Amino acid sequence: MSTVSFTKKGSFKNLEKFLKTMKTFSAEDILNSYGQKGVSMLQSATPVDSGVSAASWSFTTEATRSSWSITWTNSSVTRDGIPIVILLQFGHGTGTGGYVQGYDFINPALRAVFDKLADDVWKAVQNA
Repeated sequence: MSTVSFTKKGSFKNLEKFLKTMKTFSAEDILNSYGQKGVSMLQSATPVDSGVSAASWSFTTEATRSSWSITWTNSSVTRDGIPIVILLQFGHGTGTGGYVQGYDFINPALRAVFDKLADDVWKAVQNA
């Protein structure tokens, strides 16, 4: 009859240290930094008529037990409560029966922010 045996050499000290660090790891500073960078990018990318919509960007961050998130919002709305940046992004009908084509400015503005944010969070995790 054959037997199987396992031998462990070395230490799990580095892994244990990493796991303890990750237990208390917070990406809050990174998220706040990139939240503000996103606001700046959105402000510069927003089509300008009066400048109100471009100046109305803000962000919030949220941390749960298993995730972190950034939410960008814009408080500029029409008299009917419709977000103006949504009308700009996706297009809209006019009161006289016409149509204004949408212009995708949000996704390109945030793409670079997302890419750099992912890199920086990964580096922070690796260096923890």
